[in-house]
Amino acid sequence: MTLCKLRRIIGDQRGFTLIEVIVALAIISLIGTAASTATIQILKHGARSGSYTAAGQYTMSAIRWIGRDAEMSQTVDIGEASGFPLTLGWIDWENVEYQVVYTIEDGTLKREYSVDGSAPSQTIIAKYINSISENTTCEQDDNILTLKVTATIEDGASPVSVTNKREIYLKSSR
Repeated sequence: MTLCKLRRIIGDQRGFTLIEVIVALAIISLIGTAASTATIQILKHGARSGSYTAAGQYTMSAIRWIGRDAEMSQTVDIGEASGFPLTLGWIDWENVEYQVVYTIEDGTLKREYSVDGSAPSQTIIAKYINSISENTTCEQDDNILTLKVTATIEDGASPVSVTNKREIYLKSSR
């Protein structure tokens, strides 16, 4: 009995009209477009933020390593254009001679460390270092060594660059 009443109310309608289907598809595509656009923006922002963080960590690592060695150094030899290669040397209390050379090759900051003239061991300190002389420099004025390090990571169409600067007070320079 209820089934008969329901058929009378609905009548002969057996589905959706073409206009109803088109309107439903248009609404669904608008919602899908908005969701995908928002997702793409979130992913781009996340990738850019990750690149910015990595570039900052590379510059801080470079400054920390050079700063640690420079604070112990008794001799400082700065390269010509940008200040690299940077050679630092010191003699400890037991007359052991240390020498550290920092170089930038293909965007990689390398540290060569030797004790008493032995074969140097090489360590990669930081990557993506911008070796253009205006961006990454090492300058000495009296007993102050000024470091400026820039790391640039290519992030699609727009590169991400981070620059950090530090002044290091040297013990004495010969």
